[in-house]
Amino acid sequence: MTLTNKIFLALFFGVIAGSIINSFASDLTVYLIDIVSVLGKIFISSLKMLIVPVVFFSIVCGVANLGNVAALGRIGGKAIFLYLFSTSIAISLALILANIIDPGSNTSLSLNSDYQVKSAPAIGSILENLIPSNPIKALTEGNMLQIICFAIILGVTLTKLKGNNSNKIKSVLNAFNELFLKMIDVIMYFAPFGVFFLIFKTFMTQGFGAILELSSYFFTVLLVLVIHFLFTYGSFILFLTKMNIFFFYKKMRNTILFAFSTASSAATIPITLKTVEKELGINKSVASFTVPLGATINMDGTAIMQGVATVFIANVYGIELNFSDYLSVILIATLASIGTAGVPGVGLIMLAMVLNQVGLPTEGIALIIGIDRILDMTRTAVNVTGDAAVSCVVANTEKNK
Repeated sequence: MTLTNKIFLALFFGVIAGSIINSFASDLTVYLIDIVSVLGKIFISSLKMLIVPVVFFSIVCGVANLGNVAALGRIGGKAIFLYLFSTSIAISLALILANIIDPGSNTSLSLNSDYQVKSAPAIGSILENLIPSNPIKALTEGNMLQIICFAIILGVTLTKLKGNNSNKIKSVLNAFNELFLKMIDVIMYFAPFGVFFLIFKTFMTQGFGAILELSSYFFTVLLVLVIHFLFTYGSFILFLTKMNIFFFYKKMRNTILFAFSTASSAATIPITLKTVEKELGINKSVASFTVPLGATINMDGTAIMQGVATVFIANVYGIELNFSDYLSVILIATLASIGTAGVPGVGLIMLAMVLNQVGLPTEGIALIIGIDRILDMTRTAVNVTGDAAVSCVVANTEKNK
């Protein structure tokens, strides 16, 4: 049996077993929650363990092997443009379909007025913190934006370094890069078990009850995510690359399942990077930069949630939104994907910014927080697919596939 089939079966049995416990034996949750949480966290930690070394060595090696600083600027500019473009499409699709379906228009839900959302950091502070004053601290804390910047600077410096020392350093860095990519294979061997425990915990604690209560919101978000996943990214691959669209989605299956189970684009970086390079055949000089960058700033799934949530919360509160409000939502959600990059709890922070912009109470977030974990898994699967699709497009334009 292939690894993909094992992961899929683990996912399926996790959903079934968790739902059964939640519906018919909820008393067992108290006894199972600790051990299931620990086993799931061990799997997440094993993935997170590889994030920093895989991203760092991949970027340094990719930039050093690129040998052309101007090419790096082109790759970065194209990637950022495509990520922002796909995010604007995502939020637009969400607002259009949400207005057609009109979730929450006939809903009566209780509000948790005590719920508070962290405020977003100032754009200035984000820019100030791009360059790490202490790169070792950035590496130990896993500050992804700082790690990316430091790795780029180191890689560019290596291109300027001549002689035997340069070759020795590159050889060592390439060896470490191969080592950590190989470690991904070791961890993937245990993936089905990790996936099972993560999904089992989610459905054991939440079940389908929360979904039914907010079904109009839940299925609207899900519908837009599926459309964006298939048609937006499919169009990218179909019209902007030379790759077969079925080949692309087939090779992304493992990564999508990993992303769904972990609900973390960052934790999935090692898997995404390996898939993009080894399975999709994208050159390291492109993939090593576009994938970590995408995991940090590409938030199409989150943007979709924000668009539907804005309409849903407006309907619950009986507040009418006009055309200028929708334009504001598109602009804020698109720019906030970069402005809040790397901030913990970024999805809810971005949603709070959007709600404030159109005059909706941020307390409305409490209405949807109960099922956010389940939707977050799907959003993450969409996000990592977008990272791979943009990597393919950029590589095609650079003739680096």
